Amino acid sequence: MSEPFALAEAAAEFISNETGVDVHDVALVLGSGWAAAADLIGQTTASIPATDIPGFTPPGVQGHIGTVRSVLTKEGKRALVLGARTHYYEGRGVRSVVHGVRTAAACGATAIVLTNGCGSTHEEVRPGTPVLIKDHLNFTGVSPLEGATFVDLTDLYSPRIRDIARRVDPTLGEGVYAQFPGPHYETPAEVRMARTLGADLVGMSTVLEAIAARHAGLEVFGMSLVTNLGAGISSQPLSHAEVLEAGQAAGPRISRLLAEIIAGI
Repeated sequence: MSEPFALAEAAAEFISNETGVDVHDVALVLGSGWAAAADLIGQTTASIPATDIPGFTPPGVQGHIGTVRSVLTKEGKRALVLGARTHYYEGRGVRSVVHGVRTAAACGATAIVLTNGCGSTHEEVRPGTPVLIKDHLNFTGVSPLEGATFVDLTDLYSPRIRDIARRVDPTLGEGVYAQFPGPHYETPAEVRMARTLGADLVGMSTVLEAIAARHAGLEVFGMSLVTNLGAGISSQPLSHAEVLEAGQAAGPRISRLLAEIIAGI
């Protein structure tokens, strides 16, 4: 077993020992604005500081919770909530970025929910709007896969779970998410480029995790919360404070929405 997967197995064993749960059914990575969803999914039966778990590091971004939680859903399933996301721009390497996803697979999860706060490339898609991810563009220039590892990314973002989401809320739109490396925000020209290439959403996470999740055999569901308009779409300057404010304002709605979707998976 290669080093990153051995580390994921060690992390999964630690989580199993600490939580008393042998198998988690679904995993969630909660990005900016999404943290409160964990409280609505079910009962938290164990919470572990992420830094206690092999391979995990403290969150490097305000608005992310540095714990891993085991949640018993109302439907009797086990959810692993990963509140400690590592972003590519933190400089810890791609293996660290996708360690949580690989750990979720090693914990027995068959599906993973990836959420984020993002910018919109369309003026009419305003802050506070949740959007289903149907495809992505990878502008990081890297992959979490190493060597001759060829993985089909057709229908990477599960049509089945997107159908469940639309049954929960028929007003949900969907779009293409573009991951930039960050940590700087995109320039207006980069936003125009992304939009020309088909991107509806721009951000700094999710894509590398989704690729690693597909490789690990997980069914992937992605959902973004628009927290700001992309550079050049609005005359307002971009700031992380704006992202946090939009996430807090939309938090109750998107948390209820996500909890209902999880119930249907």
